[in-house]
Amino acid sequence: MFVVFGLLLLIPLMIGLQIMRIQLLEGSDLRALWSAQAMDVISIPAQRGVILDREGRELVGNTVTYRVAVDPHYPGVTRDELDGFIRQLAGVTPRSVSHYRQRLRSAPSNSRYVVLERNLDVEAAERLRDSGSSAVILEEQYRRRYNYETLASHVIGYVNHELDGMSGLESSYNEYLSGTDGQRQVRRDRSGRIRAYVGAPRKLPEQGHTLISTIDAHIQAIAEEELLKGIERGMASRGSIVVMDPKTGAVKAMANYPAFDPNHPADSPSGDRRNTIIADLIEPGSTFKLVTAVAAIENGSVNMDETFETGDGTRLISGQMMRDHDPMGTVSFTEAIRRSSNIATSEIAERLPSETFYQYARNLGFGAQTYIDLPGEESGLLRKPYQWSAVTKPWLSIGYEVQVTLMQLAQAYAAFANDGVMMRPYVVDRIVDEQGKEVLKKRPQSIRRSIQPETIEKLRPVFESVVSDSGTAAYAQIEGFRIAGKTGTAQKYIDGRYQTRYLASFAGYFPAEDPRYVCLVMLDEPRLSYYGGFIAGPVFRNVALRLIGLDDRLHITPDKDDVSGMWAVIPDLKGKRSDEARAILKDYNIRYRASGDGEYVQSQRPEAGEQIMRSDPVQLTLSDFEDGDGELISDAHAFVPDVQGMSMRKASAWLRKAGFDVEMIGSGTVYAQFPAAGEQYRKGQNVTVRGRARTLPVILSQRGAE
Repeated sequence: MFVVFGLLLLIPLMIGLQIMRIQLLEGSDLRALWSAQAMDVISIPAQRGVILDREGRELVGNTVTYRVAVDPHYPGVTRDELDGFIRQLAGVTPRSVSHYRQRLRSAPSNSRYVVLERNLDVEAAERLRDSGSSAVILEEQYRRRYNYETLASHVIGYVNHELDGMSGLESSYNEYLSGTDGQRQVRRDRSGRIRAYVGAPRKLPEQGHTLISTIDAHIQAIAEEELLKGIERGMASRGSIVVMDPKTGAVKAMANYPAFDPNHPADSPSGDRRNTIIADLIEPGSTFKLVTAVAAIENGSVNMDETFETGDGTRLISGQMMRDHDPMGTVSFTEAIRRSSNIATSEIAERLPSETFYQYARNLGFGAQTYIDLPGEESGLLRKPYQWSAVTKPWLSIGYEVQVTLMQLAQAYAAFANDGVMMRPYVVDRIVDEQGKEVLKKRPQSIRRSIQPETIEKLRPVFESVVSDSGTAAYAQIEGFRIAGKTGTAQKYIDGRYQTRYLASFAGYFPAEDPRYVCLVMLDEPRLSYYGGFIAGPVFRNVALRLIGLDDRLHITPDKDDVSGMWAVIPDLKGKRSDEARAILKDYNIRYRASGDGEYVQSQRPEAGEQIMRSDPVQLTLSDFEDGDGELISDAHAFVPDVQGMSMRKASAWLRKAGFDVEMIGSGTVYAQFPAAGEQYRKGQNVTVRGRARTLPVILSQRGAE
């Protein structure tokens, strides 16, 4: 018993000795281990920088939201308390009580952190703070707010759920906008819950920088509004517009339609979030004739008063038929540009060495990126001369067999407007930190002299004449205001062939004598008409008119005979489709009355060129034919021949001889055509013929008949 009692007395003695050993010998190490386990560091999120327009308007900012979570296993929390909080949460959100109950039931059984709501506004969060439940966790977080919704959405871009930029300025300047998170030391209790304590060390976050862009929200809104009107008027599927300062390269507006709301980017398909101005490649059509004109003048390949014979508007070049939109006969160099003659332009290009023509295209920025400060830019496609075929140069001269971005095209016309000096386009003017200190300043950067000043002096009147009553951009002109530019109409190359789908565009600048704005408008697949001057020209004019009212430096010189603007010159409407005529008169703000049945304007009163008070209506007579003898309404129209039963080759020859383009589907013998034989159709339009191989019995029966 003495031994047993002795051993029992040794136990507390050993425990006491162990306590003393731990306290005196290992105490400091164990206290450090406890501190390491109980102390933790959490990040203090930095606010993402805001994006302003050039006038300081906040395009993009931040808003505070809250993440709501609960700890179902917090000591002392009952099921009734959690259910009461869920009911309170459902009262400040559009979700139901059953939704939140399901979230709790589906969480792992041992989960101490169940998220019920991710983006709760401040007002709702304040109401939840009074719930009195210790199991509720409210976490403050920042969310991106795009104040003008779809305005400039393709320029600004959007962010993901982690506030990382995914496109636009949000992506290209993500490093400047994101800032650096801070840190704060906290304690964790035995349950793992975070507790702040007095005197805890912390490192404050470095807030994101502020971007001041070159975009003018007012000009951007004008451009987007007029683009949408133009798309609705022309019944187009898509469209784009760029407005920039040719002297600096600063982009004032850039818009695509359809647009998207960066606040909810997932609600729009990926194609609508794509900035087609810098990311999509197109064949520009006649707007590319600027390259041909510049190269020809600077190399002395053409004289300003030289004439060209275009005949009936068709010419076979190395086995391929080139056409003008209308027969022009003999035209001068100025007329070739003003009226956009493909045949005359291709003849001029043939005089230039291939290497020279290629170099001028490169000098004007084609085949290389513009290096605008936006992500996703394409460099285009301009093949080297050794890759050219026999027809490349003539077709390249009119804007085919080359692929460009709309930004490249705008940059080229900006160089022409800036006395031949090409500037690099940019969208951000400067970056400042939260104290207003300048971090980065963009300076206008010249790339090269693309055109000689004397060439500009010769060609400026030529491109001004395009925007006149006799030019292809008559609908872009503003009385008393000088504008220069070029129209473009290009067939789309889809699935290995050119389709009857078009891009209509106009690129120009104003005022012509001292350019301050370059504007490029493109509408995709318009159904009203496919001519660039008629479809894109009015959009350009309306934007220019509104910018004249916005910019004190721009002034219209009124006609001394029409100071009040009450008079208008009647356009030529004869032979046009009725919907085209109505759209033209609406553009000119002229009233009209229509009589008769038919698709085309047979006659008009007053005649084209006469002056009329805008309050007086123009009388239009509609008909399919001019008289009972079946005379055509205008020389621009022809009757569709009957080609059914012919071979596809013979049918194609007949239709082209009549002045139509041909779209062939199938092979063999024509069994169907559209439009039908005998219908009146505008020359240059596509006639679709469908063919199929003849069966053996049919062939034999025809041979027997022969």
